[in-house]
Amino acid sequence: MITPDDVCLVISNSGETTELSDLLAYCLRFEIPVIGISKREDSTLMRAATLRLTLPDIEEACALGMAPTTSTTLTLGLGDALAIAVMEQREFRPEHFRSFHPGGRLGAQLAKVTQLMHTGDSLPLVPREAPMADAILRMTESGFGITGVTDTDGTLIGVISDGDLRRNMVGLLDRTAGQVATRAPVTVAPTTAAAEAVALMNKRKVYALFVVETDRKPVGVLRLHDCLRAGVV
Repeated sequence: MITPDDVCLVISNSGETTELSDLLAYCLRFEIPVIGISKREDSTLMRAATLRLTLPDIEEACALGMAPTTSTTLTLGLGDALAIAVMEQREFRPEHFRSFHPGGRLGAQLAKVTQLMHTGDSLPLVPREAPMADAILRMTESGFGITGVTDTDGTLIGVISDGDLRRNMVGLLDRTAGQVATRAPVTVAPTTAAAEAVALMNKRKVYALFVVETDRKPVGVLRLHDCLRAGVV
């Protein structure tokens, strides 16, 4: 599985373990670079290595001075330093965590709104002149508990929530969606971090909000429940 396109990072405290011989011979034969990590500069590993990283020769912490303790801690620290150096060289940015670590909490915290929002036919929207009966039906069909109200050019001008229905019970069905909607609703852009959107929903005490482009045209709905289920807290 190892090819000349690879680099072998070989770790051995003594640099003399028997299982190294076949690996080192293979790497030398096919000119595969070897980075050796060991505390013995004159060991077999370090003599064969292309690059040598020598650990301090410090006694092991165990009472017998034999069990790997100090040496493993030193190797761990060196490994972290190497990882950070590679991250800096490759200009690894926070958003890359989402691409390469999609299932973990770090990836969830860095998810974008566009990755969690509902789109397409599920988007609950009605025009401003729509009767409230149509708006309530659209809210029920979507299951989001809200519906957006759009102007003639498709821009979002308001949102109708369950709270808006309760506040406008008197003569509700005689009114239009534009008359009942809460104007200037809370919205986010598709590129907003999901964690930032959750903080906004908590601050404004809403459980769902619309996702809009710069022209205020809605492209999705983000629910607090979906964010929490994805691990965004």
